[in-house]
Amino acid sequence: MGRKNDWKRRDGVVYSTSDNYDYSYEGDEQQETLSPNEQNLKVLLDKKARGGKQVTLVEGFVGSEDDLKELGKLLKSKCGVGGSAKDGEILIQGDHRQKVVEILQKEGYRAKKSGG
Repeated sequence: MGRKNDWKRRDGVVYSTSDNYDYSYEGDEQQETLSPNEQNLKVLLDKKARGGKQVTLVEGFVGSEDDLKELGKLLKSKCGVGGSAKDGEILIQGDHRQKVVEILQKEGYRAKKSGG
């Protein structure tokens, strides 16, 4: 039972007649994380499909999932609230747009408020 079954990781069957075809798993390649001053982050307030609750949304992050989670952790602790970080977005519970922009800029990120 301790053996990992490689075939279980595949989402679908891939068939190729090419001799040099190499199956690659989605998510195996980590995206190169841009340095903070190259990031172009947008901070906006989102309350769609969240039961009327407001969240501060940071989008536009280019980089690995680990670096995204690290930045999300920093923002959550500085704002003293919960949230999540995945798929290139960071969610911070509540309306903390101004504070999030200030924190990101202090960390060297290019960040601006977006939306109303």
